[in-house]
Amino acid sequence: MQEKLLYKKYGNRRLYDTAQSSYVNLDDITRAIREGRQVQVVDAKTKEDVTSFILTQIILEESRKRNFLLPLPLLHLIIQYGENILNEFFQKYLEQILKNYLSYRTMTDSQFKKWLDRDIDYSAINPFKPFFDIFPIPPDSPEKRDGKTEKA
Repeated sequence: MQEKLLYKKYGNRRLYDTAQSSYVNLDDITRAIREGRQVQVVDAKTKEDVTSFILTQIILEESRKRNFLLPLPLLHLIIQYGENILNEFFQKYLEQILKNYLSYRTMTDSQFKKWLDRDIDYSAINPFKPFFDIFPIPPDSPEKRDGKTEKA
């Protein structure tokens, strides 16, 4: 397992990558996380862990770029019921839901790739055939005669 990347946050809002010995910005931290790395950000002066604050800031910046994060009714509920409901929701449910979704998506993508890697002529497969099989063609219908449909 990869080691956590350690960043220091200075009072002037600058972020310092202790492994690379260089200053970074939020985009650099975002890139590291998207590469699958775990990060930890500590305040350089107080040594307080501010990772949650920085990650929240990244999410807000990303949403600002897209002008959308969460639906307005949900944002109103969050403000109305405060942090108690949020803590419970995020700690107990949301994290597990996202993990399950990502696991399922990975499994599905893998299975779909296996199907595509097989040497099968998919053009011969009619995806609607099973659906239409539930509607039997009457014996006296035009489709039964020579496999052709007569025009009225």
